[in-house]
Amino acid sequence: MNHLLSWIIWLPVIGIVAVVIIPRDKGTLIKQVSAVVTGVQLVLTIYLWRIYDGSNGTFQFMESAEWIPSFNISYMLGVDGLSLPMVFLMALLGFLGVFVSWNINKAVKGYFALFLLLNTGIMGVFLSLDFFLFYVFWEVMLLPMYFLIGMWGGPQREYAAIKFFLYTLVGSVLMLIAILALYFTCGKTFDMLVLMETAPIALNGVLWWGMSAIKVIWTLLFIGFAIKVPVFPFHTWLPLAHVEAPTAVSVILAGVLLKLGIYGILRINYTMLPDGVFWFAGALAVLGLINVIWGAMCALAQTDLKKLVAYSSINHMGYALLGMAAVIAGSSMGGDNLLAAQAGLNGAVFQMFNHGTISAMLFILVGVIYDRAHHRDIDGFGGLAVKMPIYSGIVALAFFAGLGLPGFSGFISEAMCFIGAFPVFRTIVIISTIGILLNAAYFLWAFQRIFFGELNEKYKDLPEINRMELFTVIPLAVITLFLGIYPRPFLDLISETMNILIDQVVSLGGLVNLM
Repeated sequence: MNHLLSWIIWLPVIGIVAVVIIPRDKGTLIKQVSAVVTGVQLVLTIYLWRIYDGSNGTFQFMESAEWIPSFNISYMLGVDGLSLPMVFLMALLGFLGVFVSWNINKAVKGYFALFLLLNTGIMGVFLSLDFFLFYVFWEVMLLPMYFLIGMWGGPQREYAAIKFFLYTLVGSVLMLIAILALYFTCGKTFDMLVLMETAPIALNGVLWWGMSAIKVIWTLLFIGFAIKVPVFPFHTWLPLAHVEAPTAVSVILAGVLLKLGIYGILRINYTMLPDGVFWFAGALAVLGLINVIWGAMCALAQTDLKKLVAYSSINHMGYALLGMAAVIAGSSMGGDNLLAAQAGLNGAVFQMFNHGTISAMLFILVGVIYDRAHHRDIDGFGGLAVKMPIYSGIVALAFFAGLGLPGFSGFISEAMCFIGAFPVFRTIVIISTIGILLNAAYFLWAFQRIFFGELNEKYKDLPEINRMELFTVIPLAVITLFLGIYPRPFLDLISETMNILIDQVVSLGGLVNLM
């Protein structure tokens, strides 16, 4: 199929046109059109996964056309083992998110138009190979997310939306400065493939304000991406945004949007500024440790179930940061050290994907109980296992997946991150295992209070989870269990790309003098 990547990106825009044309009072038709559009996009993404050659870790299905030739700006797309899992995850959650949003009755046309626009922005970021195009799609995500939270969110939706907007805007400005610095320093090109080759050489010995240009650009880009992850101390926007956002928006926010930060660090910082990886790896490991412990402790202190799940995202992203830091173990390029680097980096990407499916499942399940009880206070429930046994069983599965029990995909990715980081950050890894205990504490504490004990009389007539709600969580549960038992299909998809990334970091690292 010609221009497959373009179809995946722009299909939601065709859906937006259809949604805008449909009369305002045809809310069900608007939802059906959105479901068809995202369903076709998901089918195209599955087809892309099937025909992608995992043994060739380089970019495939590339598309290129001149856009603004006077500034060497191109419409350039490509997919590899790093981006393809994220593209599939976005397509899956975008499709399921339409059904999660089926009860939206306020300004239906605007909601689904913005939801589809958000889809296009995220897909564009994952598939862009021109830095300017990457930035355009990055900014496209900002406005629909702002309005989706600000117009369809909870009681504090305006404050949450503004805080999200300002944090993201600061990160975008820092990223823009770094992009312009690379453009003017490296031959006035936005071609990311060219920059991967030329930036380490072009920045050799360059000093700005007495500091290495590598350090300056790395730091600007890292902060811009770290806000999205989010990395401590840039995390304070996340819990409020999650609590106030509609359920489907929380699903996209936790499932995909947070992954854009780690994707950006791996795609740009690691490939264009490989020396910065060695300079910053220790700090990255420490930040990962802080995320693991701080996120878990904050989750343990919550009484709002949705906020608990939000803080657990900070915790789980910390494991991915540890795995990313392990890449410096590959500097020895042989034996156990190379295996550690491979385990860490593969584990980080696997953790991104696993957290996407598990957190999406958790937020959908929180939305199910909120739609019935109209609150999320953990201590306000009790004994629900009697009235909602199917729902209770699925929540138990999601909680066990979240705390990383063997048999679930999260166990394998977290173990790989620990295995990768242990040879170079032994003390940090040992301390970070405390996070596993804290994970178990807050998930089991919440489950016990919600589902065990005496049934609250107010909820004696709560209906069981319905078929549409089951339709949105069962695919995620199946993926989590399947990859927990048989992770090879996923690891085969990403491993060659990760090997190339390690080789880029190690072979180009050390070329530049970091003064």
